[in-house]
Amino acid sequence: MPNPTMPDAAPHGLDAFAAPIRAALAAALELDADTIQLERPKNEAHGEFALPCFRFAKAAGKNPAELAGHLAATLEIPQVSAEAVGPFLNFQIDRTALAAQVLGDAGQEGFGRAADGEVTLVEYSSPNIAKPMHVGHLRSTVIGAAMARLFDHLGHQVVRINHLGDWGSQFGKLLAAWKRWGEEAELEADPIGHLLKLYVEYHEQEKDEKEGASLDAEAKAAFLALESGEDNEERRLWVRFTELSLAEFQKIYDRLDARFDLLRGESWYEDKLDSTVDWLESCGVVEDSDGARIVDLESEGIKTPCLIKTSHGTTLYATRDLAAAKSRWDEFQFARCLYFVGSEQKLHFDQFKAVLKRCGTSWWDRLEHVPFGLVRFPEGKLSTRAGRVLRLSEVLDRAVELAREIVEEKNPEHPDKDTVAEQVGVGAVIFHDLSHARNKEVVFDWKEVLSFEGDTGPSLQYTHARCCSILRRAERAVPSPSEVDPALLADAPELWVALGRFPAAVREAAEKREPMILAQQLLKIGTAGNVFYREKRVLGTGDEALEGARLAAIDALRRTLALGLGLLGVPAPTEM
Repeated sequence: MPNPTMPDAAPHGLDAFAAPIRAALAAALELDADTIQLERPKNEAHGEFALPCFRFAKAAGKNPAELAGHLAATLEIPQVSAEAVGPFLNFQIDRTALAAQVLGDAGQEGFGRAADGEVTLVEYSSPNIAKPMHVGHLRSTVIGAAMARLFDHLGHQVVRINHLGDWGSQFGKLLAAWKRWGEEAELEADPIGHLLKLYVEYHEQEKDEKEGASLDAEAKAAFLALESGEDNEERRLWVRFTELSLAEFQKIYDRLDARFDLLRGESWYEDKLDSTVDWLESCGVVEDSDGARIVDLESEGIKTPCLIKTSHGTTLYATRDLAAAKSRWDEFQFARCLYFVGSEQKLHFDQFKAVLKRCGTSWWDRLEHVPFGLVRFPEGKLSTRAGRVLRLSEVLDRAVELAREIVEEKNPEHPDKDTVAEQVGVGAVIFHDLSHARNKEVVFDWKEVLSFEGDTGPSLQYTHARCCSILRRAERAVPSPSEVDPALLADAPELWVALGRFPAAVREAAEKREPMILAQQLLKIGTAGNVFYREKRVLGTGDEALEGARLAAIDALRRTLALGLGLLGVPAPTEM
């Protein structure tokens, strides 16, 4: 919940000019300033902000174009000029004032922060135990990690949760497969690879009518033994498989800079399942259906009922998610609980939220499924059952290998090629994913993922490294913003507008749960920065004040790129 002791952060960048513009418009239109929504002009040459006058024209007794013209002629806003373009009122900030404001803000600690102290739970990654993290896990992991960083930057109290798939009937299948075909030597040599091989073998043998019936019976018996809670062979094997899997997952998380506050798999809620079912029963929403226990959701517009317990008496994923949600509410009283899970799980989330609504909880609508399109190979969907899996570790290794070849070619004297190759290769994979719209599917194409030209992560990393190089070669301290004459930087409005939009991009990315918004703004900042240091000579100008001002601009660019890339989880090398 909001923290009343946490002060609101001062507006940064272009946001600092938006408040006086809204206040002047509110006074002229006799409205509350909060009702004034400024937009970005379609043509950025027209200004930094725009107001469509359509919705205000009737009350003002004018048509939209007349109102825009009237406001342009009468408004007086310090450091801001207004111009009517048809029914739109455009605002342009004085170039010196713009440079002064953004230079003082850009990349500084807290740039773009808007403190509120709300508790935000972020569940992401959530791989299945005993299966490799494949390229399909990339989206949940990097999107969720980026969103957690964004909310943290904005002042939320963020709790990062990895809800591991470490329970369910699939473990009965794995245990049955292990007892038939498991090999100790293979498990020691390649834990995840061998467990995946067993899982695939199970589903191959399951196709045989006679063999499949026997396997199915063994799998059900194994899962019942596992659910018994007793210290038996099934439980000990499950613990071992879990520990081996977690060790492999952590290697990936270290490379992707993904961290978690809570590592709670489905099994963590095992001792809460009976009480959860009892609670559902006490709410009067559970009914019998051929020996199974269900919650009918017709009243919520969902035709498929939510299955709480099978006729065999075992729990299901929905039962465990209900237990998890109730436990999280009791523990955190969160403002929002976000689930970064693929779009194909929409029905599941609709069902379990509808169950909580039927139970009369006051917080069911604070749960939010944040879906994303899945990663696909050109030939089709990933499948662990069929064994057609491209391991995420292999993707990262290949990206680093190609990055090292480029580093070797471009900078053979670099003292630490391996570190830079890791930063560039992994960064390329992360940025490629986050630069795509979250809701769209991503076809995993090696050529596109590993391109080191154009609108890519490596291009932004290079811009950052180039800034670092300029600052190193300057061999002088960078002046503080207060020591710089902003008039010397007024001839680079594209850079200051791009940097000045950074706070709004961070805020919008968080509000829309869409890291692509920040990624695209960073690309605009990178483009503007490249133009700046290509067209404006920074070193050796012969003018100490001008050189100092431009060095301060380069440092502001460097700081903002480092901050933005860091929020996305992309490393920012200082040399490439």
